[in-house]
Amino acid sequence: MYCCQIVKIFDLPISTEINKAIPKNSFDTYVSYKQRKQFSELIDRIKWANKLSKQTINLNGSDIHEIQIFEITLKCKTYADEVLDAIDKAIPYPIIFISSYEDEYFVRLAFKHPNPANENISVLDWTYKSAWLNGADQPFVLNLKYSLDRVVNDFAIQLSGKKFTKRVSSTQLVETEQKICAIEKAIFQLKKAIKKEVQFNKKVEMNTELHELNAKLKRITDKFTY
Repeated sequence: MYCCQIVKIFDLPISTEINKAIPKNSFDTYVSYKQRKQFSELIDRIKWANKLSKQTINLNGSDIHEIQIFEITLKCKTYADEVLDAIDKAIPYPIIFISSYEDEYFVRLAFKHPNPANENISVLDWTYKSAWLNGADQPFVLNLKYSLDRVVNDFAIQLSGKKFTKRVSSTQLVETEQKICAIEKAIFQLKKAIKKEVQFNKKVEMNTELHELNAKLKRITDKFTY
């Protein structure tokens, strides 16, 4: 299968291979009726392809003790966000998804934490995913060095397209993304409001606020390059 070729491009040791099919109904207890329908309509197969852990690659982690790699074969060209979110929430370990349709694929990874109200469901903090790529393209590398935490962090930074001027933790990475998202949303809403505003003085105040938001965004984004 096509996904298997991608995993081989990652150059993972044989010791990491699981190659176990996962029935789609394994997630029924975690999903709504709508999501269950999406599993059926969008997903052809789910395979637990690899596991990265102390036992399989001799790497420890402080916060992360296992990394799973799932191959998803899709029935159509879709990011299937709700379905992959549901799988991510049901499994407490970081999952690198390699999802393919015909000769194209995309890669996804989410940061998450346990839900204090329900230990069986994780909370997704931030999700990274690539654009759709041709089968021959593999711009990402799994750097199996230092620790499992670093493996996840490094891969997330690759998916983000950012290059930080200094090493950042997963927490810092997520906080940065959330801040950027919040500021960009505020800028978008403010620009809409400025177009509708008819009072000159009010418009001046709003443009000043817009300038401050853009400056704040620049201070954050100056910490990395694309």
